[in-house]
Amino acid sequence: MAVISTPATLERAVPVMDNAEVLRIRNDFPVLNQVVNGQPLVYLDSGATSQNPVSVIEAEQEFYEQRNAAVHRGAHHLAVEATEVFEDARQTIADFIGADYAETIWTSNATEGLNLLSYALSNAGLWAAQGRGDQALRGLALRPGDEIVVTEMEHHANLIPWQELAFRTGATLRYIPIADDGSLRMDQAGAIVGPRTKVLAFTHASNVLGIINPVKELTDLGHAAGALVVLDACQSAPHLSLDVKELDVDFAVFSGHKMLAPTGIGVLYGRQELLDILPPFLTGGSMITTVTMERAEYLPAPQRFEAGTQRISQAVAMAAAANYLTETGLDRIHVWEAGLGQRMVAGLEAIPGVRVLGPAAGKERIGLAAFDVEGVHAHDVGQFLDSRGIAVRVGHHCAQPLHRRLGLTATTRASAYLYNTTDDVDRFLEAVAGVRAYFRA
Repeated sequence: MAVISTPATLERAVPVMDNAEVLRIRNDFPVLNQVVNGQPLVYLDSGATSQNPVSVIEAEQEFYEQRNAAVHRGAHHLAVEATEVFEDARQTIADFIGADYAETIWTSNATEGLNLLSYALSNAGLWAAQGRGDQALRGLALRPGDEIVVTEMEHHANLIPWQELAFRTGATLRYIPIADDGSLRMDQAGAIVGPRTKVLAFTHASNVLGIINPVKELTDLGHAAGALVVLDACQSAPHLSLDVKELDVDFAVFSGHKMLAPTGIGVLYGRQELLDILPPFLTGGSMITTVTMERAEYLPAPQRFEAGTQRISQAVAMAAAANYLTETGLDRIHVWEAGLGQRMVAGLEAIPGVRVLGPAAGKERIGLAAFDVEGVHAHDVGQFLDSRGIAVRVGHHCAQPLHRRLGLTATTRASAYLYNTTDDVDRFLEAVAGVRAYFRA
């Protein structure tokens, strides 16, 4: 979808989830049915890593029990079957984000996807300098005087690779600042993104602020400047209906472990015409057409960027996770999580001494909330909640510049998913309300 619908709009279009359905969903997740420190586990750390339903666990196990073999390399029965389920998984993920099959690259995670892209752009400059590649490739090369633009709210994974690309190429890194409420200063974005901009990279939804950025507006701004647009979809792909073609981005990344899949698997989406001219990042077997002792020629995407033995079982399991989310209904999940997010923010804002980052209650956000408790360090808050069976994230959440801009070094973050109930949120709020008294803050 080109524009993310508000929860109110979605509620009129999809059947609304309720606690009874969520409790049935929770039964699909074995790890959630346990006691921690004498209390039933409340898992509110899905923004870091989500849990796995039985169908995902069984998909990976079934691959190892029935089809374990190297893909693309053997003519025997197991190798053929392994290749089929591996490539079927790619098609499933492509459909999940509205991409084409060959535009879907397997990576270890989103971080690797962003590094892959930044080094491929580096290599474009090296190839161009040696007269290798065509005019289209030379147009992707970054040079001194060019600019890369990010935002002040980026996760380090969507900041440091661009810092290093600027260092390697002589380009300049710039950023769109945030306002005090965490929203992007779109009034300044037009003066920052301009004729020198070669890359515009930004997060779809902030892992700290919970804010959903205006993707189409930013994409139009980037393309008007002739820039490549890169979307960090780590906090959106698991929670929102995502169509990369409608959003009109050139590249997008997301990780499996945030969307019910195992760790060690992620995806880089890229427009076919761009992927086929970009130089590869990793080189070796399975991504070549011809090799001599002097040089090599490379396959088109997706194999162009998939050197060596791939993450086969994890890819199969990630497809199972995408199917689970699709069958549940991403629009329905979004509405439910948005309601949990509003419940969290409203409850936190009502607790004296608690400061919530990002949009205030009543304004759109994904189902997470990062907050600061006056006089109590975030790590102490997290340990206090853990003593009551509540799992949250503490620290700077790989977003130090954002925290510094907001005058903080660390926060506590609660993030919900489709298996969380309103009772989970209420237990969390009741515990947070007791933090300052416990620490005598």
